[in-house]
Amino acid sequence: MTPVITADHLTIRFGDFTAVSDVSFNIDKGELFGFLGPNGSGKTTIIKALCGLITPTEGTGTILGMDIRKDAAAIKRHVGYMSQKFGLYEDLTVSENLGFYAGVYGITGPRSHQRIQEIVALTGLEPYLHRRVSALSGGWKQRLALGCAIIHSPEVVFLDEPTAGIDPVARRSLWDLFFLLSAQGVTFFVTTHYMDEAERCGRVGYIYMSKLIALGTISELQHLPEANPAGTSRVEIETPDTSTVLAALRKQPGVREATIFGRSIHSLIESTQIDTLRAQFHQAKIQTIVPSLEDVFVTLTYQIMEATK
Repeated sequence: MTPVITADHLTIRFGDFTAVSDVSFNIDKGELFGFLGPNGSGKTTIIKALCGLITPTEGTGTILGMDIRKDAAAIKRHVGYMSQKFGLYEDLTVSENLGFYAGVYGITGPRSHQRIQEIVALTGLEPYLHRRVSALSGGWKQRLALGCAIIHSPEVVFLDEPTAGIDPVARRSLWDLFFLLSAQGVTFFVTTHYMDEAERCGRVGYIYMSKLIALGTISELQHLPEANPAGTSRVEIETPDTSTVLAALRKQPGVREATIFGRSIHSLIESTQIDTLRAQFHQAKIQTIVPSLEDVFVTLTYQIMEATK
């Protein structure tokens, strides 16, 4: 299968600053690909390069076989892009925004009417068609933004933190739409800071300080040797007094990491110290676990931070 999206040793510099450094990956048709990383790590810059909005300094990439350097204008007609900030017209109604974006993509007449009806049916925007966008909740604004991004039936959709700032119910509803479209063959490239969203993706990439440091399925990432150093174990500690136990745990020899995770504590410790911890915190339930995706990224980040000191 020919990949729908490729990045081939992509490097992007702005003056002396390297925003993206030697990044490569492939994404297949219908894949829901998650892309994570701290703010400023290069996520949005990569999206802009792949959409033909900026030119890479080195390397290249393709969208649907089109070169991002040579075919930028053609690429824009085949992709949808939903940016971090709500980019629609607040003073226009939902219907007017949909009509405007249909026109931008050259969709007019009966075809425009038909496509708007399809988008409204997909997103459930029917009750709000004549409401000004400024009066919509965050979740409905994001549904509208998605509708406008796919009004021209793109085969590839880039979503840059599409659920930031909206409530959990709205987030889940929006992801249901992503899955529905993905099942129809639309390829998604999604950036997010939410680990539960990343875990819904088929594969995930993690970028840190402009470099892609991890790429794979959730299971592959959980079993990375770098996230599971030799001689260590990942443990979950269940205790009603997490704050006190966390403070004491961090002072114990052999404890490399320890952080609150929900109502428990996740810790990376030297395997020889498990029995010692159980004796020290005898009222807590301590069991070995497979690292969560968040555990993996925290461990990889700490390793890089230590290496660059």
